[in-house]
Amino acid sequence: MSLAFAPTPSLAAGQRIRVMIVDDAVVVRGLFARWVEAEPDLELVASLRTGREAVDQLERADPDVVVLDIDMPELDGMAALPQLLAKKPDLVVIMASTLTRRNAEISLRSLSLGATDYIPKPDNHREVTTSAAFRRDLIEKIRHLGVRAKRFRVPPLDPTPFHSAPVPASAVTSLPIAPSLVPHAPPQAIALRPMPLMTPRVLLIGASTGGPQALNVVLGHIAGVFERAPVLITQHMPPTFTAILAEHLTRLLDRPVHEAVDGEPIVAGTVYIAPGGKHLRVSSRDAAAVIALDDGPLVNFCKPAVDPMFASAAEVWGKKALAVVLTGMGADGLRGAKTIVDAGGHVLAQDEASSVVWGMPGQVAHAGLCSAVLPLEKIAPTLVRLFGGDGR
Repeated sequence: MSLAFAPTPSLAAGQRIRVMIVDDAVVVRGLFARWVEAEPDLELVASLRTGREAVDQLERADPDVVVLDIDMPELDGMAALPQLLAKKPDLVVIMASTLTRRNAEISLRSLSLGATDYIPKPDNHREVTTSAAFRRDLIEKIRHLGVRAKRFRVPPLDPTPFHSAPVPASAVTSLPIAPSLVPHAPPQAIALRPMPLMTPRVLLIGASTGGPQALNVVLGHIAGVFERAPVLITQHMPPTFTAILAEHLTRLLDRPVHEAVDGEPIVAGTVYIAPGGKHLRVSSRDAAAVIALDDGPLVNFCKPAVDPMFASAAEVWGKKALAVVLTGMGADGLRGAKTIVDAGGHVLAQDEASSVVWGMPGQVAHAGLCSAVLPLEKIAPTLVRLFGGDGR
C-alpha cells in the first residue's frame, strides 16, 4: 500500500472546533458524539435528533461544524440545510447518509445548496461502530473543515459563466503566497516551473473535498479543450456517487461523461471519471491509450486515488500530459504529479484562498511541481489558452 500524509491542520493554543451532531438514530448520534469528545481539539456543543432542533438551537450552540443526517423526522437534512445557512452563512455542514443512489443524489445536490461536504455512512449500525476507516474519515473532515472555518472565510463558488480571456504571464508566475494552516508559521515560498511550450494532449484532474463544486466551475468553461483532448478525472468518491457525478456533468456539459470502463479507448471529446472503488490507470495498446481499471489496494487511503492515474498517464503521454490538482484533503496526487513532471509534463494547482481544503494542491505546490497556482476561476481560461496552443 502506498501512503502519503499531509500535515494535520491545527489551531492556536486553547482553540477548539465546535461540533454539532444531528442524527435521529440514537446509536449513531451517541457514537459520533463520543468520537468527537475523544479528540482534544474538538468540542461537542450539541447532539440532536432532528433538523428542527438543530435550527432552533443553532444560535445557542454556535457550532463551527454540523454533521447533518439526511433522513430525519420533523425536518430532514435537506430542509434544515438552507435554514441553518440562513442563520449562519459561514457554517460548515457535512451531510451524512447511507450509501444508496437516492442519498448519493441528495448528498451531491446539497453541495449546490451550500453544504461543504458529505460523508457516506456504512449500511448498518454495526458497520458504523466497527469501521475504523469511517471514524478516521469523519474526524478528519470535521478537523480540516473546522480549521478552515475558523481561520479562513472561503468565498462562495460563482456558478455564473465567465469569459475565457487569456491570462497574463504575470498572473501565473507571480502569485501571492497564502498563509500556512499552522498558526504563526511564516509563509513558504512557492517555486514555479515554466509553463508548457507545446500543446498538451490530455487533461488529468484530481480532486477530493470540495471537488464536485470545483469541477462544475472548471469543466463548465473549457468547451474548446474537450474538442482537442480527452479529460480524465479522479474524484475521491465511493461507488454510486461517481455514477451520479457523471450523470450530473453530462447534463452540465452536454457531452459524453461516464465512469471509465476497463479496456475502452481514450479519445478526445470524452470525459472519463474513475469509478468509485477502482483506480483509474492508463495503458497503451497498439499505440493507442486505453483505460485500465485496477481493483488493487487503497492508495493514500483512497480508491480511486489520483496518484495511479497521474503516474500511468505520464508513462503514456510523457511531456504532453497536463494535470490539475483541485481542492482536497491529504496528499494524494503528490507522487503522481512528480512522475508527470519528471516525464516532462506539467501540473497546475488550485490556490489556497479558493480551495475548500488546501491539502492536495498545497502539497503539490510546496513541492515545487507546479507551473501555476491559480484561483479557481482562473484555471479554466488558463487551460483554454494552453490547449489552444499558446503555452508561453
